[in-house]
Amino acid sequence: MFKLPKDFLMGGASAAYQVEGATKEDGKGKVLWDDYLEKQGRFSPDPAADFYHRYDEDLALSEKYGVQAIRVSIAWSRIFPDGTTDHLEKRGVDYYHKLFASCAKHNIIPFVTLHHFDTPEKLHEIGDWLSPIMLNSFVDYAKFCFKEFPEVKYWITINEPTSMAIQQHVSGTFPPGEKGRVDHAFQAEHNQNVAHARIVNAYKEMNLGGEIGVVHALQTVYPYSDSPEDKHAAALQDAFENRLYLDGTLAGKYDPETLALVKEILDANNQPMFKTTPEEMAALNKAAHQLDFVGVNNYFSKWIRAYNGESETVHNGTGAKGTSVSRLHGIGEEKKPDGIETTDWDWPIYPKGMHDILMRIHDQYPLCPAIYVTENGIGLKESLPEGADSNTIIDDPKRIDYLEKYFKAIAEAINDGANVKGYFMWSLQDQFSWTNGYSKRYGLFFVDFPTQKRYVKKSAFWFKKLSETHEIPEESIV
Repeated sequence: MFKLPKDFLMGGASAAYQVEGATKEDGKGKVLWDDYLEKQGRFSPDPAADFYHRYDEDLALSEKYGVQAIRVSIAWSRIFPDGTTDHLEKRGVDYYHKLFASCAKHNIIPFVTLHHFDTPEKLHEIGDWLSPIMLNSFVDYAKFCFKEFPEVKYWITINEPTSMAIQQHVSGTFPPGEKGRVDHAFQAEHNQNVAHARIVNAYKEMNLGGEIGVVHALQTVYPYSDSPEDKHAAALQDAFENRLYLDGTLAGKYDPETLALVKEILDANNQPMFKTTPEEMAALNKAAHQLDFVGVNNYFSKWIRAYNGESETVHNGTGAKGTSVSRLHGIGEEKKPDGIETTDWDWPIYPKGMHDILMRIHDQYPLCPAIYVTENGIGLKESLPEGADSNTIIDDPKRIDYLEKYFKAIAEAINDGANVKGYFMWSLQDQFSWTNGYSKRYGLFFVDFPTQKRYVKKSAFWFKKLSETHEIPEESIV
């Protein structure tokens, strides 16, 4: 029997734009996604899971099914509609106070993210993470939140900065949809590290008694073969997606080997090296010595082989299995080995990747005192059975199988010395997806989006049992 420590925290994860809906209510300002999605015409973030009005219902379900903590994010533009502190929207502030009070009522600990993919539109228009005005405004907004919400004891600066930098500037799957600008991606990566560091340092100076961390999307990278070429391609991919962030936030400095790999990628694309200042590097170092935890979002691993052609990215945003393509000039090509199971969205199911990334942080970044798995889960195509009523339970055996495998990998990492303090399942309830709309369901709780009714999935019972016993169930219990 695999066991977790008795103080291991069991949580569910969400993000404001993906659950709240109400994007035009109570003075909320536009974010980078609003016009972008409307122009695409594929799907709308309203009503999402209507968490803006139904948060208490979802938190009651959470309490009933063993969810001890919840990741939520504050929608920056709900508090400051233009992104700057010139205009405060009190209705947004009041909403988050009510949300956190509901968390307390249901004995649920909120872990609150300051930026989860939702830069206010006016700051996005002037450069987003490449704009000094945006970076300064982000720090001002964070300081306001720290003062305004003393009831929050766990803060996260940025969610998945790598997803934003790469998808905004290289793959083009996030607004502004820029492609091939590896130099912009690396500069954004460094700027995100600096903004994170400035916020951590500000929080610690305020002596508020809570904890603060950052959440990274860390997809474990392996070479496709043992050839020197494939091993080097994997190292380049890792520097591109993982290593610059891990060095910057967890070590407080960039290893010379990391910088050499970054420069090699940029040289291959005839693009300039990112810029730093001594003051920025000092801030990174100071923050790394004060950081309380790192969050790991791990959904899949990657296998990379050498590639010398032009960049090509095909994003599977529909669940049409086998349609993904990722080849990056100057880095490598993704090529999955035979025999590895994937989801309909081509994400490999490989629990060893979870174990390996947790151990990498433990082994290579000793300054970081604690780790949380802040997102992990499986997206499935699920539908409500015909004739469903309030007692209907949604059968999701694939999710239970997935959770069992990944929790065992986490338990093994803990046994091997990694200080993993908790797990937040993506996602708490079915939510809106940035690039998939409503077709990809991750939740413990099924949301019938037209009616907004909630239905419990079998995985919620599995999760509840694990939360109560800390022993990983090895089969469905419903």
